[in-house]
Amino acid sequence: MSSIQVRPFRRSDREQLTTLVNRHIQAVIPGMSVSVSTVLNQLEREPGEAIVDPWVRERTTLVAYQHERLVAAAHLLRYADDDRVNVGYRDSGEIRWMVCWPPDFPWNDATAAGDTLAAACHAQFDRWQVSGRSADGSLPAPSIYGVPAQWPHIRAIYERAGFVHAGKTEVVLLARVEDLPRAGEPPITGLTARRSLGINGTRFSAYLGEERVGYIEVENLADAGRVARHDGWADIGNLHILEAYQRQGIATWLFGLVAEWLDLARVDRLLEYAKPEQVAELALFHRLGFVELTRTARGFDVKDN
Repeated sequence: MSSIQVRPFRRSDREQLTTLVNRHIQAVIPGMSVSVSTVLNQLEREPGEAIVDPWVRERTTLVAYQHERLVAAAHLLRYADDDRVNVGYRDSGEIRWMVCWPPDFPWNDATAAGDTLAAACHAQFDRWQVSGRSADGSLPAPSIYGVPAQWPHIRAIYERAGFVHAGKTEVVLLARVEDLPRAGEPPITGLTARRSLGINGTRFSAYLGEERVGYIEVENLADAGRVARHDGWADIGNLHILEAYQRQGIATWLFGLVAEWLDLARVDRLLEYAKPEQVAELALFHRLGFVELTRTARGFDVKDN
């Protein structure tokens, strides 16, 4: 087996790293890719993470080379230890993401490279003297977080390095906007729609008189600066219907309003999210035309550091 060299990221690594990042993204999201500049920007900071990113005290990126080719890489964060940082993050270290060619990658022992890189991550955490260690897969693209089911090789590396899945699993879904129903007549007499600025994008609210009985929020991901090469993507940030008004067609009607709005914006793909136990919500999404892309595992931690 050829020797494996692990060292800090250099700018000359950027093209090979971006290729490897995009291969992982495209195994989860069809046709999605990010640019070199998007990858480099994430190595410096993540302005889209308005709450968590300011907590980061240090960050570094490590790469593993074998046969003069980049085989694996990991982006590490060290969180500060002060009162502004959430207790769960305080003084901890995180593998923000790891990417690695799969075990059958030709001419390289990618499994050994991934394990060697994981050991180097632990060594960096030792130098930082962090109080806790976690791992994730939050690449700079929408819907890429946790460890998706399509990355069994990454999960295996984490588990061999002592990380245990202690969190939740989430379902990521995708629909073509053209397949979504259009709003048509309101499902309840007197129901009206209002459009406004929401917390996670543009909000479409359903009102009966002055009572807001439900709302949905949609964000154009190109506007968010998270998709470098595709401007036809959006995702749902919030969907809420008052319990007394559920199963009366309001959610379907709101999705229709969103579809008509996205048509005007020339957005043709819409992402949605749910938990496996949200059976009714998943059934609704499937009826609307969404298909499941992945189930992603969140929350890998090392116990008893």
